Amino acid sequence: MDFASKVIVVTGGASGIGHATAREFAVRNGAVAIFDRNDEAGRETAEALRGAGHTVEYFHVDLAVSSQVEDVVGQVAARMGGIDILANVAGIQHYGTAVTTPEAEWDETLNANVRSAFLASKHAIPHMVRRGGGSIVVVGSVQSMTAQRNSMAYVVSKHALLGLMRSMALDFAADNIRVNCVCPGAIDTPMLRWAASLDERPERVVEACHKLSMFGRMGRPEEIARVIAFLASDMASYITGAAIVADGGLLTPTGGMASQAEGTGGARR
Repeated sequence: MDFASKVIVVTGGASGIGHATAREFAVRNGAVAIFDRNDEAGRETAEALRGAGHTVEYFHVDLAVSSQVEDVVGQVAARMGGIDILANVAGIQHYGTAVTTPEAEWDETLNANVRSAFLASKHAIPHMVRRGGGSIVVVGSVQSMTAQRNSMAYVVSKHALLGLMRSMALDFAADNIRVNCVCPGAIDTPMLRWAASLDERPERVVEACHKLSMFGRMGRPEEIARVIAFLASDMASYITGAAIVADGGLLTPTGGMASQAEGTGGARR
């Protein structure tokens, strides 16, 4: 998976899975444009990768504002030669039910998780068409297929990304543009650690997250970044419209991993 001569946009590339994705493409010889609004982390990431000899630029952008997205996409195409790959990684988490979720948090979650992917794709696709094709990878979640209590806006946004991905895959196949989604499970990122910090015993939440997978540990951001890179690469040339689950087996056991320890379906070895 060599991305020499490829220009890759990574949204949310300043931290977490986005940071790992930017690094994965950079070390595989791609020219990477990081889109984020966290200037300190974004610039630090770009500078560190450039210092290691890679081609990486940081662009400040509010991904929910169409004019800003259009502007930075144009800057990337002009300065870096075009756009071949888009990794829509940016996302946030809010908690609440249909009753308790404030409308402002609903809007913020849908803007950050869905509108951002729509706008980045909307403005990047014409540049891919000019290059003769390209690849888009959207980062969903196991909650694109299931639900977790008290996470209504997040669950809705991640379900919506599957529809966005499938629609774009169908609409732009004739332009040689592939669109896929990776659905991670519990990944040890700053966002997950922030979520854990909301509990009175954060370590209990972290421990529970480790136990969700068959391997007894959370995933690492770089493990998801490698899946994104594969889906974006020519090695996945016949894959489009697919949702690839990378969850350490989280969704496999009926009733979750807890059911394998005791109760119905309790494991016996």
